[in-house]
Amino acid sequence: MTGIRQSPSRYGEIFRAFLLLGLTSFGGPIAHLGYFREAFVVRRGWLSEPDFADLVALCQFLPGPASSQVGFAIGLRRGGLPGALAAWFAFTLPSAIVLVLFASGASALGGDVGQSLIHGLKLVAVAVVANAVWGMAGKLCPDRRRAGIALIAVFMAVFIGGTTGQLGAIAVGAAIGVWRCRPETTTPSDRLELSGRWSRFALVLFFLLLLLLPLAASMGGSEVVAVMDAFYRAGALVFGGGHVVLPLLQAEVVDPGWISESTFLTGYGVAQAVPGPLFTFASYLGAAMAPGAQGWLLAAVATIMIFLPGMLLLVGVLPHWDRLRASSTAQRLIQGTNAAVVGILGAALYAPIWQGAVVEPTDFALALAGFLLLTVWRWPAWLVVIALPVGSLVSG
Repeated sequence: MTGIRQSPSRYGEIFRAFLLLGLTSFGGPIAHLGYFREAFVVRRGWLSEPDFADLVALCQFLPGPASSQVGFAIGLRRGGLPGALAAWFAFTLPSAIVLVLFASGASALGGDVGQSLIHGLKLVAVAVVANAVWGMAGKLCPDRRRAGIALIAVFMAVFIGGTTGQLGAIAVGAAIGVWRCRPETTTPSDRLELSGRWSRFALVLFFLLLLLLPLAASMGGSEVVAVMDAFYRAGALVFGGGHVVLPLLQAEVVDPGWISESTFLTGYGVAQAVPGPLFTFASYLGAAMAPGAQGWLLAAVATIMIFLPGMLLLVGVLPHWDRLRASSTAQRLIQGTNAAVVGILGAALYAPIWQGAVVEPTDFALALAGFLLLTVWRWPAWLVVIALPVGSLVSG
């Protein structure tokens, strides 16, 4: 690598800094970027304001978990590839462990009280995803063209369904974006350089895994291979933030019958209450698939595989970012893709989230209350995670 400061003595410093953030950074991806700026631009001075803004722009352009990709890139600048891995591991580990422990003990929530609390967590998912759709629509569909793309994506996700409908909606959105959307003006900033050899290796590995894992899974391989394939594909196709992984994962783990829809929605509700990246929802899903040590193994595999494609793409695209961000075609493509993502998430808000949670008028009232607490009163998500299960328990 060139242009990246590497110092083994810094790995512990990187790990400790990101572990603190992994333990305390509530609020979702946008909040995480605020935490990163305060910790690494303002307080530690590990990178400049323009460099940080450029990393954020790159990671929002790529598929994958934007905040985790930014953290990975900051670790890369500070300590090379070992520093990047230390940053990712420390930021991800706390929430992953909590969610695996919850999945392992969720069966203990029996009886009326436990079921009321679980139902309240499903209502949290309604409120949180509705808030995500509302915010993303305002930002990513600000004109008639992109609103139309989102509407087309809703119809494709509803009438075609499954992974085919979602991927088709993204492809159609990208094509319409290139045809009809208008590019935005960009300003250059300092580039984060990376060896071309590492870039090529990362891109080749990204596409090899995307092509070969489905083949290996279709040949009747082990459960671990099937999980690797499902979560890698979900991580490779997520545009627009952590909440967008919900419909992709639902198609991968609920439709084949690996876990029930109720278990899926319960875990998504719990994922809102923990700090760190929302993609650690994969840790819960892996653990929920099997008991004991096998569940822990599947949780580790699912967690690594859902993050891996975004990190490979980041390393692969870094040397070419200046040219890409100036390309009007790339800007139009990503505008169309992001608008389609809003439509896909909007379809997921209805099925399975709304259908699995709102079954009577009190459920609607609680979900609406949670949505307003997030959008109007600006409550953090973890407080809503506490309030709605309590409300469900009282009303039940």
